[in-house]
Amino acid sequence: MAAEHPEAAKQLSVVAENVGSHLPEVSRDIGEYVIAEIPELRGDATVIRILQASIAENVATLLHIFENGISLDKIEAPSAALEYARRLAQRGIPLSAMIRAYRIGHWRFLQWCLDELNRQVADEDLATATNRRMLQVSFGYIDRVTEQVIVVYQQERDHWLLSQTAARAARVRDILTEKNVDLNWAEPALGYRLRQHHLGLVAWLPTLTGEGEGLARLHRITNEIAQKLGCPARALFVPRDAIASWAWLPLGSHGDVSWEQVSNVVEHSDSSVRMCAGCVGYGIEGFRSTHRQALRTQELAAVANPAPRFTDFSTVAPIALMATNVGDMRAWVWGVLGPLAVDDENAARLRETVRIFLDTGCSYTATAGAQILHKNTVQYRIRKAEEIMGHPVQKGRTDLEVALLAVQYLGSTLLRGSPHEMHR
Repeated sequence: MAAEHPEAAKQLSVVAENVGSHLPEVSRDIGEYVIAEIPELRGDATVIRILQASIAENVATLLHIFENGISLDKIEAPSAALEYARRLAQRGIPLSAMIRAYRIGHWRFLQWCLDELNRQVADEDLATATNRRMLQVSFGYIDRVTEQVIVVYQQERDHWLLSQTAARAARVRDILTEKNVDLNWAEPALGYRLRQHHLGLVAWLPTLTGEGEGLARLHRITNEIAQKLGCPARALFVPRDAIASWAWLPLGSHGDVSWEQVSNVVEHSDSSVRMCAGCVGYGIEGFRSTHRQALRTQELAAVANPAPRFTDFSTVAPIALMATNVGDMRAWVWGVLGPLAVDDENAARLRETVRIFLDTGCSYTATAGAQILHKNTVQYRIRKAEEIMGHPVQKGRTDLEVALLAVQYLGSTLLRGSPHEMHR
């Protein structure tokens, strides 16, 4: 093999430095490319978030190696990469999907580096030598890291499959996905009666805690809610991973619950727990539907700012059902509210008054009573809001009510950061 060009290492360092100056953009692009190519990695916000963290750490580490000529013998897989392997194992996502993610992500990363190399180097020999070094080091890094994450994945998968909760989770997945389920088999297998009313819950912790600690906290709060609602039997609790769970509360013949009671338990318990609930459902179809609703509500809660402690589907159903794309929803809200969609105190006061005004059948007196304001203040605020939006509040009333409900729940996620943004 020919001797390495004396300037190749230095040139690769320059390439790494320049690519590294765009690290967030590079990491985001690789993440989007990987998710687009591998369907198994889609559909779970938590998995996607950890994937993005894993990619960002891997890219930063590899660029650091390029830039400083670090020996691969000293390299260990980034912590986010190991955590991602564990999460995939816990969720039963195939190992092949994880390995493909590394191959596809590596290719996309090399495209960024090669483009930068082409911009930097005119000398053909230097470009070839730098390219060869880049490929040798990056393939060596990917080979080393994938060996480590495969071991972690397999260890976690074995641990998860051996646990009793995983067996229960597998049965639950079967019930959620299969159309024809033998209830005489399913109920004993779950230790839970399906021929009754159910309330589906999804609970999670925003950050990772000590092993087992997170699930214990989620299990505890689920049992507290079941006790508060007077459930006649034990709740069905299914861990999703170390910090997330699904649950079904058995309500027997009761077809409704007190959302205030549920909310009070969450609000007065562990402050780090987040929880969403579906509507009460009956039988096996109700078991499925209340769970789907809780999941849709969780998707909404994940992007709300500030993040709510507890949300039930019935409160946000129209928003949850239309919020398949937050970017599109934001654009729609801006179109409906216009300059009233600004994230400041004045706009917030006007939006709240308009929302209550519409809720009370456009009654100035009722709105004033609800907000403890003088009727003239309410009239002034409604007039001001109409001036800002450029039309009466009764015009496009349905859209306006839905847009205000969306902002009430999702908060600054849907708002302009400042009045200047609307001119960009």
